[in-house]
Amino acid sequence: MAKQFAAKASGFTLVELVMVIILIGVLSALGVGLFARSSAFSPLLVTQQLASATLLAQQAALAGNPSNSVVIRQTPNAFEFEAADSLFSIRREGANMAYQVAGQSGLTAISSGGLPINFDPMGRLAAPFNGQNLQFQISGDSDFTLCLSSLGAVYQGPCA
Repeated sequence: MAKQFAAKASGFTLVELVMVIILIGVLSALGVGLFARSSAFSPLLVTQQLASATLLAQQAALAGNPSNSVVIRQTPNAFEFEAADSLFSIRREGANMAYQVAGQSGLTAISSGGLPINFDPMGRLAAPFNGQNLQFQISGDSDFTLCLSSLGAVYQGPCA
């Protein structure tokens, strides 16, 4: 009795194909995540940075510390928020920031010299913005509005 052997088939096994698909999926997920993180400017991050710096300055004012102010700067590469000996920074990615006292017309660009915002011992805006809301306009790919209320709250949208 003669034995018959099937011709050797060439190709990939199912396990090899599944492993390649999994590897491509993992590399794609990592690549997209790295790309999105490195190139996106987020107005939400600017809101969070301003709120954090404001909270630090308010806490210093409530505690009677002399470092009761926030200084906002617009450098060529970043927005900077300095408060209570801490510096928060976020890349600008071509965006610009300007402000105005709510209810008044005309925006004033924030310079690299900075915009100092002081707080009184109750945590409210102090001179020269006593009792006034400050509205910030961030413009770049799209416009974004923030409000710093006279009571020191930071929120997205125009001041009411």
